[in-house]
Amino acid sequence: MTDLSERLRAERTRAGLSQTALAGDDFSPSYISLIEAGRRTPTEAALKVLAGRLGTSADYLRFGDKAPSEEKARMEIGFARLALANGEPAEARDRLLALDLSTIAPRHHQEALHALALAHEALGDLDESVAVLEPLLNDARAHRRSLESARLATDLVASYHEAGDLGHSIELGEDVLREIEADGIAGTDEHLRLASTVLWSYYDRGDMLYATHRAGELISLADGQGSMRGRGSIYWNASLVAEGRGDFAEARRLAERALAYLSEGAASRDVPRLRQHYGWLLLRTDPPEPETALEHLEQAAVDLALIGSEVELARCAFESARAHLMLGRTDVADTLVQEGLARLDDKAVFEACDGHIVLGDVRAALGDRDGAQEAYRWAADRLAMMSAGRQSATVWRSLADRMLEYGDEAGAVRAYEMALREAGIRPTTFPLVTPRALAAGFGQAAEV
Repeated sequence: MTDLSERLRAERTRAGLSQTALAGDDFSPSYISLIEAGRRTPTEAALKVLAGRLGTSADYLRFGDKAPSEEKARMEIGFARLALANGEPAEARDRLLALDLSTIAPRHHQEALHALALAHEALGDLDESVAVLEPLLNDARAHRRSLESARLATDLVASYHEAGDLGHSIELGEDVLREIEADGIAGTDEHLRLASTVLWSYYDRGDMLYATHRAGELISLADGQGSMRGRGSIYWNASLVAEGRGDFAEARRLAERALAYLSEGAASRDVPRLRQHYGWLLLRTDPPEPETALEHLEQAAVDLALIGSEVELARCAFESARAHLMLGRTDVADTLVQEGLARLDDKAVFEACDGHIVLGDVRAALGDRDGAQEAYRWAADRLAMMSAGRQSATVWRSLADRMLEYGDEAGAVRAYEMALREAGIRPTTFPLVTPRALAAGFGQAAEV
């Protein structure tokens, strides 16, 4: 009875209800007071009414964590998280969707829903992920749960970024950063990971000047207060900014530091993703280092097979194919690019375009000029339907270079033009104004 009374009081306080509000029209406030004092035992029917108003279950009020529904829920959430860690997001999603949240205490709801959002994200269902994360973040912000807000915002900002909504990604991230910094958690892992995720959006939007300035600030903060994981996150995204400026040597140095920091901690999805980024850099340094890049890409592929998404595995396959092409292994590259493309669905348009550019390179290396042009054209047709952004501009530029190399000058000019437009650089020519036209214009003005 003492345990029940304490749980009832704790749940009423959590729900922000007075004894009068909890009593409603069914009970008297004194009846609630007697239960919380341990001097009255509620009937099962009364307990169900009270549990409904508190947003919990009668089983939880009576038995606490030992209630059968609570134990089952904790087990299902645990299995779902294990499935996520093992690279089985569909299983995690199905387990969590089958969970009846109305039968368990509210404190488990956030954990279950957050895991569900991660499962949706891993499956590429970004709309579903956002739909779950938005109300969770709004609740955490409303109740000033700063660390929870930072964790949820990091995932939500990343989802908006992946969906191509860079403006909202940055706006949301900056709003939450201001709130949590005001609450005094600057320099924590949660703060640094959110800040570095927002930095990634600035980078992809092309705000290089601000991103460079912000990266320097965050590095100073991380070096002074951050943990290994926090520093790794900042150095990783600072590496992306340096790459965006064209400073590949600095990008490589920062990526190596990030890899050193993140490799010291517990195993996570960050390490193989960073290895993939590092391999990407090694293929674009001067001179490129395909052998070393393959060492990192192959290790990343092994780890991502357990904890990564299909899109990440496809990206890894495409970069590995590029490395093998540099080494003259066209058959291996062909197999890898086909495997990568098979992993992608209709939502991963940018990745599919990049994959077809690699496919075109493979076809060209095999002497199949028509096949190469067909692959490049496929990418051009899909890109023409996409919205502007740095990622799109990068793919257009890659496509233009190849079209020019293989003699499609008209297609190359169009692709270069599209790359400039996607990067926000518009045409600067104006209609030619002749003296006669100018005089005619003045004459019309005088007549008016």
